[in-house]
Amino acid sequence: MFVGVGASRVRDLFEQAKKTAPCIVFMDEIDAVGRQRGTGLGGGHDEREQTLNQLLVEMDGFDSTPNASPVIVLAATNRPDVLDPALLRPGRFDRQVVVDRPDIAGRTAILKVHSRGKPLDEHVDLRELAQRTPGFSGADLENLLNEAALLAARRKEDVITMADCTEAIDRVMMGPERKSRIISEKDRRVTAYHEGGHALVARAIPQADPVRKITILPRGQALGVTSLVPDQDRYNKTRSEMLASLAVFMGGRVAEEVVFGEITTGASND
Repeated sequence: MFVGVGASRVRDLFEQAKKTAPCIVFMDEIDAVGRQRGTGLGGGHDEREQTLNQLLVEMDGFDSTPNASPVIVLAATNRPDVLDPALLRPGRFDRQVVVDRPDIAGRTAILKVHSRGKPLDEHVDLRELAQRTPGFSGADLENLLNEAALLAARRKEDVITMADCTEAIDRVMMGPERKSRIISEKDRRVTAYHEGGHALVARAIPQADPVRKITILPRGQALGVTSLVPDQDRYNKTRSEMLASLAVFMGGRVAEEVVFGEITTGASND
C-alpha cells in the first residue's frame, strides 16, 4: 500500500457515510488496522498507524446532537486483546458485544437455517446433530451440511440421510478418510491397540466423556481416532474431570506398553 492511501480511504468512507446518513458502517477484522500502536517497524510513521489515527479522528468528528442523522459504526474482531486502547474509549467502540460459539439451542437454530433448500431425509434429527457438535461455530455447521450434501450427491441419492450427516461431522472434526494410504499390518495393529486403550480408559472412568466413535482408518495426519463427545455443553470442568481426560489421553500409550512392551510416537499428538 502506498503511504497515505489507508488514511485517505478512511476519510472517503466517512464522508460517504455522512452524505448517506442514516447508515451503518461495518468494519470486519478491525484488528488489521486497529492493532495497538508502537508495535510496527516504522514507529509513528507506519502506514497502519496513520490509518488508525485517521479512523480515531473520524470517529471523534461525528455530530451527536439529537437532530443529526445517525451514523452507526460497528466493527468485528476475534482478537480484542490486540486492539489499541484508544479505539475502545467512550465515544468510539465503547460497547462490546461478545459473540460466543453457539450452545445446543443456537446450533439447532443455525442448522435449521442452513438446511433450508436441502433435501433432508425425514429421519435426520437436527437436535441430535446439534448435541453431537459441541464447540462448532456457525461456519462449521454450514460446512457440515454442505459436506453431507456432497456425500449424498456422490452416492447419487436424492436426499441427505443421517449417515451422511454423521460422516460429515467426522470430516469436519477429523478430516476425510485416507483409504488409499498404505499401512503395514504392524502399524495397523499398534494403532488398534492404541485407540482401544483410549476407549477402555474412557469407559472405565465415570468422569470421562462418552466414546462416540473409534476408527483405525487414517484421517488427516492421524492413523486412528477415538472420538469422545460430551452429552451437553460445558463451561467448567472439575478437577476429577480434568484428571479423567488426562487418563484417557495416556490410555493409548499405556496400551502400547502393556501389549508390545514399548511405546511408539503414536501418542505424540494425544
